[in-house]
Amino acid sequence: MLPVNIYELGTVDDSVLTRVVCVSRYKDKWVYAKHKIKKTWEIPGGHIEQGETWLEAAKREMYEETGAIDLDIEPICLYSISSYGLLCYAEIKKFEKIPDFEMEEIGFFDDEPDNLTYKESHHLFLETVKERKGL
Repeated sequence: MLPVNIYELGTVDDSVLTRVVCVSRYKDKWVYAKHKIKKTWEIPGGHIEQGETWLEAAKREMYEETGAIDLDIEPICLYSISSYGLLCYAEIKKFEKIPDFEMEEIGFFDDEPDNLTYKESHHLFLETVKERKGL
């Protein structure tokens, strides 16, 4: 796996961001999405589409992967794997039924689940958000 590097906000221009990942909570539980094919848990997130802002992409991905329809999202830091992405924190207030895309269910956890798709990067993302948010 490629190394994950963490950077402060403002290190690069938003125009070079390609992905957004949202470490999320709902009623004091961490929210993960279970991938239909891989059968593993993931932190919600995905690609920023052409013409989207990072916030529009974050809201779209959160809806597509968790069904979240009422949430507050704040940027935490930048990261890079092969390109730059934005790590965010989301507080979810309300869900609808999860759309029929790539995720089959959402789970609520006291800590990260054992069966993660991207164990090293998702562990780093969760720990970074916990540290910076004091959670």
